Amino acid sequence: MTVGQGDEVELAGGNVGAVVRVGDTVRRTAGPWTPTIHALLAWVRARGASMVPVPLGIDDGGREVLSFLPGEVAGWPVPAWVWEPETAQAAGTMLRTWHDATEGFALQDATWRVPPRDPVEVVCLNDIAPYNMVHDGNRLVGLIDIDMASPGPRVWDLAYLAYRICGWCEDMPAPTGSAPRAVRLDLLLDAYGRDAAPSTTAVMSTMRQRLHDLADWTDEHARTTGATRLLEHAAMYRRDATRL
Repeated sequence: MTVGQGDEVELAGGNVGAVVRVGDTVRRTAGPWTPTIHALLAWVRARGASMVPVPLGIDDGGREVLSFLPGEVAGWPVPAWVWEPETAQAAGTMLRTWHDATEGFALQDATWRVPPRDPVEVVCLNDIAPYNMVHDGNRLVGLIDIDMASPGPRVWDLAYLAYRICGWCEDMPAPTGSAPRAVRLDLLLDAYGRDAAPSTTAVMSTMRQRLHDLADWTDEHARTTGATRLLEHAAMYRRDATRL
């Protein structure tokens, strides 16, 4: 489906690609993976994962078109809602809903922006973090930026979400007085569901592996796109991995 153009408003973020809002839609740079991601979004929404955007096709400029999810997306300085216990719980619940809804999605002939990772259990979001979450002022209501999704193990997503929302990352340190990181991780895993969640030890060990993998990907993306500002992101991931 091709969607027409309109007045464009640039949206904040977009470290990996330009993002604009047109009316009630969001337009993003498309790629070879876009048809797979749009099919995936339609699949999970049909299975109850309504917190992700509706795929609306390609516009006249060749960009992907998604429904706009109203609310606040966390940036810097990090808003207070990120550190509320309810946010960790809601994020865990949403991630479980997403993972379960991806089961059964046809992986044959799919094209992914990020290579799949064994063991394949679900389709991972690969970049679930407060800067890709939508908050409506009272609660977490949505997840965006799904184009990095690819098949992998549940722990791969949980490790990165814990890194970002429990206070282990250098650029999003938990404020004084917030719940300890271990407590926040317990809330996250409890909300995800201990019947499917990996152990705390597995999450922590995967977190370090995840950061080294992300640093390598970010370095390569910076080199191929000329986005040299991302090199410092890669350096931060390696510093955090060393601390872990």
